[in-house]
Amino acid sequence: MWNNVRQLNLAANALHIVLVLLLLGAAGYWAIQRPEFRLRQIQIDGDTTHVSSPVVRASVVGHLKGNFFTVDLDAARAAFEQVPWVRHASVRRVWPNALAVTLEEYKPLGTWGNDQLVSVDGDLFTANQGELDDDLPAFDGPEGTAKEVVARYRDFQKWFAPLDAQPEEVTLSPRFAWTVKLSNGTQIELGRERNQDTLNERCKRFVASWTSVTGRWGKDIEYADLRYPNGFAIRAAGMRFINDTDKAKK
Repeated sequence: MWNNVRQLNLAANALHIVLVLLLLGAAGYWAIQRPEFRLRQIQIDGDTTHVSSPVVRASVVGHLKGNFFTVDLDAARAAFEQVPWVRHASVRRVWPNALAVTLEEYKPLGTWGNDQLVSVDGDLFTANQGELDDDLPAFDGPEGTAKEVVARYRDFQKWFAPLDAQPEEVTLSPRFAWTVKLSNGTQIELGRERNQDTLNERCKRFVASWTSVTGRWGKDIEYADLRYPNGFAIRAAGMRFINDTDKAKK
């Protein structure tokens, strides 16, 4: 090899390339460690109805590791999404020492159980309920049923609309039986779904009889049990009226 000029030249060139790469790597490492690239600013945009930029920054800044070049954007996004009310966050770098964050908040539909909220998409989340602007309907149900309860809530809105009443509480019991409390004060037992039309048919029967029922007993209907095959039972002003041709409940 030492007598082969061509091989010596190739070896020398290879050493030069390695040396240049090492120098470039060292220079690059030195450059990205410069204080000019330390993260100094977090720009927050998007939906911030229930969160303030200072609170978000204070909550997240301790979780951000690295500088402009080395910060893990996925880890940063996850940190922002841990902030109450934040459903989704997108994070990007802004030259030379900033992050730009766009937030998307949960849109609350109602309360869930004792200490959670449920979004319009049926997602459960935890946030300070004192920050809510309006009184929201109350929901509850077994674990994993939030989306089903939200979907049924929208059905109940349509089905009870002819009564000029809206659902204020919707509960799915551990036995998967439905209870609805309306804004007019009536609590309605709907029972379990036997098929896809069970609840709709029971609500239609009740709504169709509403005028005659209130005409006889007044509008202060405290309770209605719709679990009968061909009728329902009500309680109004201390009285109980049964509109039923088959006494056996489903």
